[in-house]
Amino acid sequence: MHLLSASCVCALVISVLLRQGKLLSHYPGCRGVPAGRFGALSRSIDKAPFALDGTCGGGVVASVSGLVTVIGLYGETLEIPCNYGAVNAEEDVMITKWKYDKGEGLSGDLLVKRKDHNVSIMTTDEYKGRVSMAAKSSLLLSAAKLSDQRTFTCMVVAGVDITEYPVNVVIQKTPEGLVISDKAEELEIGKLTKLAKCVAKDSNPAAEITWLKNNTTLKADGKGISIQASVLVNDVTGLSTTSSVLEYSAQKEDTDAVFTCSTKNTLAAAIVSSPVTFSITYSTENLILQVTGQDSLVEGDSMTLKCVADGNPAPTAFNFHLKGEMVKVENADSYTITDVSRNTTGEYKCSLVDDPTMEASKAITVNYLDINLIPSGNIVKSAGEALHPNLKIDSSGDTKVSWTKDNVKLDKEPKFAKLTFADSGHYECEVTLGLLNQKASLELTVEGVPVITELTKKRGEDGTHEELICKAEGSPKPAVSWSINGTLIDESPFVNGKITQKIRVVPTENLTVSCTVSNELGVATKTINVSSIIEEVRMDKKAQTDENDQTKLVVGVVVALIVATLVLGLAYLVYVKKFKQGSWKTGEKENGSSEEEKKLEEKMEENSQKAEV
Repeated sequence: MHLLSASCVCALVISVLLRQGKLLSHYPGCRGVPAGRFGALSRSIDKAPFALDGTCGGGVVASVSGLVTVIGLYGETLEIPCNYGAVNAEEDVMITKWKYDKGEGLSGDLLVKRKDHNVSIMTTDEYKGRVSMAAKSSLLLSAAKLSDQRTFTCMVVAGVDITEYPVNVVIQKTPEGLVISDKAEELEIGKLTKLAKCVAKDSNPAAEITWLKNNTTLKADGKGISIQASVLVNDVTGLSTTSSVLEYSAQKEDTDAVFTCSTKNTLAAAIVSSPVTFSITYSTENLILQVTGQDSLVEGDSMTLKCVADGNPAPTAFNFHLKGEMVKVENADSYTITDVSRNTTGEYKCSLVDDPTMEASKAITVNYLDINLIPSGNIVKSAGEALHPNLKIDSSGDTKVSWTKDNVKLDKEPKFAKLTFADSGHYECEVTLGLLNQKASLELTVEGVPVITELTKKRGEDGTHEELICKAEGSPKPAVSWSINGTLIDESPFVNGKITQKIRVVPTENLTVSCTVSNELGVATKTINVSSIIEEVRMDKKAQTDENDQTKLVVGVVVALIVATLVLGLAYLVYVKKFKQGSWKTGEKENGSSEEEKKLEEKMEENSQKAEV
């Protein structure tokens, strides 16, 4: 099949118009269609249901849409839409044809699709085997390359209209990678030095390289930062390789800085190179003397002195000044002292061998703690004596002291102006200084002749016996005895020089009972009167009867007074009523009756008070 040229399609449309009975005189001349080409058109469409001949005396106007740009990826398949994908094959589309711009006003045909026919591939050049038609008349272009960056046109013949939809194709390619090369071995502070070169290979368009330090973009400032970029185009592929050289004036804080380069592409994510670091050289300006375990050194520990210099490379030889003695250390920066003591405390220094005037110092303290409690151990004192324990502390710093008695914490240091039996016990002090801890203790025993502090009695709950209770103090532990036989109910533990004993007795007669306490230092006795259980029961009943009789007497007197008061009140009311009636009849004055009325009221008030009593 011959090629269907763009210049002959116009003649095809004219022929269609003629078959429909339309006059060519209604249209202007067919622009762009040379005379004598219609025969070629008829020959190129060998299966057309009509023939074209003659010259183009008139014509139709073919509309051309605005230019659309499609971006494709290098080496991938690109879909180029026809009229933004709005062409529908089911509509009255007779012919769809794709062509491309060869340049210099020439075009090349790619493929054509006639209604109810398969797609015909027309190209025989570089696009052969690379083009096909997709849905909605889109052009599929495989293995895209830079030479495909041109205008492709979709021409649609529908009814009597011919419409062209040009599409501009742009092919992009991301770089194969970013590589940093020509890296500087070291950087010198304040000197502009070539840091490295970053290369982005085979891209389109040419990559724009950005340098970063610690993920912060570097910009050329003409002083400490200089960036020079260059682009090299491959004559065969047309792809570009971009090189960027960074010159940098390093500072001391750039010692651990991380440098990278990156580039962006409109169709892909940013590409970032592998990070690189650089060695920066500068002389020592400051020294620091460090001591391991400085805050917790105690006697017997080992301590290490380390001299830290801020130069790069760091010095390898130092002098350590140990309280008047100097030790030189080479190929190291530290010195260790073992088994330190309180005498190790003092000021230490280190300096550079090459520059002894540059030095650092540190005051070092070895912590220690000694305590002495006077008196300590087992202490025996007599009741009433004084005792003032004295705690002596020898330490390297401020200490914390706490006291306990029998494992119970005390609020203050124990001091005794007059000892009692209750002061006996185990006293312990604890002294702390950081991680150091020391303890001392004394066992205090207060001795004395026993004393009975309380001797009491009470009736048993069942009322058939008496309970006698004897409380005593003394040390050593006193023995308790009674002058009457009884049953032991309870004896308390001997704590803080105190003891309590309780017995049960059933006296048949009135007795005087004594409680005796004794130890190796003396004896104490105390007595108490105990009545017979029978007598006490009789007395309790008599007391209860007397109490009941007295209660009845009081109630009777109260009732009598109340009755008398009521009678007097009633008589008073009758008297007043009669007196008022006589006065009204005779017209006498009521002065006398008023005085009598007052006396009667006073009498009633007196009786009322007695009744209340």
